[in-house]
Amino acid sequence: MRQDFVPDYAGAHGQDMVGRELIDPELIDIANVARPRSLLARLDVLFRDHAILRFSWANAHQICPGVWRANHPVCGRLRHLRKQGITSVLTLRSSKLSIPTCFTAATCHELGLKLYAVGLQARSAPTRASVLRLFNTFRQIERPFVMHCKSGADRSGFAAALYLMAFEGQPLAVARKQLSLKYLHVRSSRAGVLDHILDLYAADTADAPMGIEAWFATRYDAAAAHESFLRTRGR
Repeated sequence: MRQDFVPDYAGAHGQDMVGRELIDPELIDIANVARPRSLLARLDVLFRDHAILRFSWANAHQICPGVWRANHPVCGRLRHLRKQGITSVLTLRSSKLSIPTCFTAATCHELGLKLYAVGLQARSAPTRASVLRLFNTFRQIERPFVMHCKSGADRSGFAAALYLMAFEGQPLAVARKQLSLKYLHVRSSRAGVLDHILDLYAADTADAPMGIEAWFATRYDAAAAHESFLRTRGR
């Protein structure tokens, strides 16, 4: 696993300092998460969260040895992944124990899988702290692992691109292909803010190259990124 940037967030960047508690990897205590039993909870996951579509469609792809991306796996899919050797799951939806996450946590506990959480946004620029937590989670998570959001299109693609740049040494031109229509990511949608962030990184480092994690740690401004994205849309 390649890594060019060794983080030192504890005061090294002055006003850009991020609290350690906000960027440490978050391992969900799955042993204390009960599986929802009510019919309403099951219907909520099936229809409001669209799990009914994910029984036959996983949007699963290996991005490099030991690292996969997918949509939110249903319980049966988690069992299949465990048989394939997956040891850890990274949800990019939230660390909050929503009904879908409770089903995932309970199944991970049954299967002996570890469940990590990093909450990213698909339609607005993710916070600096959440992205730095993502890098730290990548650094510590046990492999092989699968990362997922809801549909496996936007947040999973953004996270996969960051992983390829920071830990596999892939250039931006290669990594950003993780955000493409192949995975049902549509740049012209509001999720295009994720592409825009990579555009900002490319422009900002064109004359003075900098690794992607170092850039997020020292130069990235989520509010400014989102505002500039809206300006490109004429808003």
